[in-house]
Amino acid sequence: MKAAVLFIEGTNCEEESVSAFKKVKIDVEKVHLKQLTGECASFRKRNLEDYDILYIPGGWSAGDYVRAGAIFGARMKSKLGRQLDNFVDSGRMIVGVCNGFQILVEAGILPGFSGISQQPEAVLTNNANGNFQCRHVYIKHINKSKVTAGISEGKVIEIPVAHAEGRFTFGVGERMLDKLVANKQVAFRYCMEDGKEAKGKFPWNPNGAVYDIAGITNPQGNVLGMMPHPERVVEVIQQADWTRKNYKQGEGLQFFESIKRQMEKRR
Repeated sequence: MKAAVLFIEGTNCEEESVSAFKKVKIDVEKVHLKQLTGECASFRKRNLEDYDILYIPGGWSAGDYVRAGAIFGARMKSKLGRQLDNFVDSGRMIVGVCNGFQILVEAGILPGFSGISQQPEAVLTNNANGNFQCRHVYIKHINKSKVTAGISEGKVIEIPVAHAEGRFTFGVGERMLDKLVANKQVAFRYCMEDGKEAKGKFPWNPNGAVYDIAGITNPQGNVLGMMPHPERVVEVIQQADWTRKNYKQGEGLQFFESIKRQMEKRR
């Protein structure tokens, strides 16, 4: 089992992501996009087919010019389009966190109603409050997927966010949302500490995302995009209130444990 943590200029969460995979004993390496596209020395080249998991971490890839994730998404799609199609169709996993979620949406990989779309079907745009948000929030696991099957449905998780463009929405209104809900593609929703709905209220919903959406999957459930950062809370002392609560492990570790269990089943 092998994971590739994909990065380009501006990515800044690759080291934490690699550490999280190593903590659950998944073989992992950092891979620059040019290593997959062949725009590098021959000894540095990598083949996407050699990996079971493609993980796209957070940051400000390409400076977030145009829109957050737009340039990285366009480069991926133009250079690796057919390979990405095959990767998803084979049942392997793609996970995008924060900027990674933005990239998956910009590349048309999510929501993925009919495979990888030619144009983005959704957008992660400026936070409704107009400010960069860096805080711990609560999210509820709504629907299990192939990525999150190891996490109980209904579980409330405390986890950090750090973004200025995290408001998930659609350009065509509620019809897309109805489709997401009907397909059980909403993986995580922002909520209150006790699990009650945030109902768009700040700070429980830190960005004003429609339906309090914090993360979604594709219809097949093997591609997950989410704004909160599980890789930043894999140790107990990374929890904001670790001195007051008796955590057995960092709340984010269960995401990586779930990925490992599901990939082991696939093998």
